[in-house]
Amino acid sequence: MSSSIKEDDFDMELHLRPSPDWHAAGLQPPEGDADLALYLLPSSPGLPGHTRKPLVLVCPGGAYAYCSDREAEPIAAKYLAAGYHAAVLRYHTAPARFPVALLEAAWCISVIRQYAGRWNIREDAVYVCGFSAGGHLAASLGTLWDIPLLHTCFGDEPVWKPDAQILCYPVLTMGSFTHEGSRTNLIGPEPDPALVNLLSLEKQVSSKTVPAFIWHTVADSSVPVENSLQFASALQQHHVRFELHLFETGRHGLATCEEITANSPDEIVPDNQSWVDLSLRFLRRTQEQQNESEVS
Repeated sequence: MSSSIKEDDFDMELHLRPSPDWHAAGLQPPEGDADLALYLLPSSPGLPGHTRKPLVLVCPGGAYAYCSDREAEPIAAKYLAAGYHAAVLRYHTAPARFPVALLEAAWCISVIRQYAGRWNIREDAVYVCGFSAGGHLAASLGTLWDIPLLHTCFGDEPVWKPDAQILCYPVLTMGSFTHEGSRTNLIGPEPDPALVNLLSLEKQVSSKTVPAFIWHTVADSSVPVENSLQFASALQQHHVRFELHLFETGRHGLATCEEITANSPDEIVPDNQSWVDLSLRFLRRTQEQQNESEVS
């Protein structure tokens, strides 16, 4: 896959329009534009780790009906502050259906790796982070990255495969514990049972699934915690690295759990704010294990 980007496009903030090969996927281009916003840290000899840095691609939630701003740049800012490059994908939502958003996410990872040298990104440390329905999108990329459709659109080498996935109160099943609005927006009111099975990601976990950091609240009444429990159980069965954090309190859609993303007092939950630091520790261990495997 090759994408052309002008020299003067390279800056600390860059916006691109995801443009996978819709024809190869057998699809018409969806109406409207998706957007990939890249936030790139400067490279300076005066900064520690001034060479290549890891990147986190953020997929906001919104029930596949819209992309929530609360789960976009405020999340990217957290990872930027920790020394990561960050990107935010505002993907197509309803009336666009599967596989539109998945193709856009795969395109983003592919382009990020294509320009990793120019943007000072570690090609082996490109992570995807998703919230709610965006968690389903992130987990789809982390679990379904080897399906034939993606190879048809992007080629033999799976450069769209993320190195780990961060799943925040994610929708993961299309079964009895699903979020009905997300399911309907993604696959319609009367979907093919085969598609329901494919996108029930707890059923698609295999040894190829990428390592996962997952957090959820037990009190979530919109996306039941069973979404994360079932997925984590499948990861365990297939010996895939994962870390699961269940917080006792907190409604759905907490984002950073801080005032900056809170529209109401019950979205400020100090006890749950540690999820960001916990995810960073997980990513550091992931990088360390990758470094050790390269040496060995």
